[in-house]
Amino acid sequence: MAVRTDGGRGVVVEVNSETDFVAKNEDFQSMVTDLATAALAVDNVEALKSADLGGKPASEVITEAVAKIGENIQLRRMASMGGDRVASYVHNTVAHGLGKIGVLVAYSGADPELPRQIAMHVAAINPAALDEASLDAAAVEKERDIQMEIARESGKPEAVIEKMIEGRMRKFIAESTLLNQAFVVNPDLTVGKAAEEAGIEVTGFVRLEVGEGIEKKEEDFAAEVAKAAQAV
Repeated sequence: MAVRTDGGRGVVVEVNSETDFVAKNEDFQSMVTDLATAALAVDNVEALKSADLGGKPASEVITEAVAKIGENIQLRRMASMGGDRVASYVHNTVAHGLGKIGVLVAYSGADPELPRQIAMHVAAINPAALDEASLDAAAVEKERDIQMEIARESGKPEAVIEKMIEGRMRKFIAESTLLNQAFVVNPDLTVGKAAEEAGIEVTGFVRLEVGEGIEKKEEDFAAEVAKAAQAV
């Protein structure tokens, strides 16, 4: 994962290799860094594949790297964030701007340190949305249905159940939204309150983690042994 910011714009780019050995290769890391820099000028992965990298389209540079390294390399996705200012954070850093998790936080205000701390919070807690209005309506309805089913199992009257659901949904929203979460740097404050006290307005965030959403085939040790035995 590579992160780059330039004033009021930031990008996170994910490039996958097959092994950690390649991920730690300086040539590979340099290419990923160049891709992230080029991504500042485009809006999506397809445009990034056509972007200029040293006089060649990025897709051609990646193809040449595959041939040279002998391992599949995939430019998987990118995300961008814009605002008055954009702070960034990279978790599990392997080189400058490169790591396992990339976070961008868009904000307005003069204090650059708090937005970076908020970006660290996002990396650690992985909120679902910025605030209640930004939450996915289907996810909220699904959670309400789950809580309603649990509450009804208690056998309590409907009026009591409604009160229970209200409290549980307030907790769900507080735990799911960035501005309502307890700030990891100071759990006595929510992220929103900490930002308000610092004169900061957080307007959005992006968090990407290497490999998330990719299904990984898992086998137990016995199955591995059985497969090896069949190959003999």
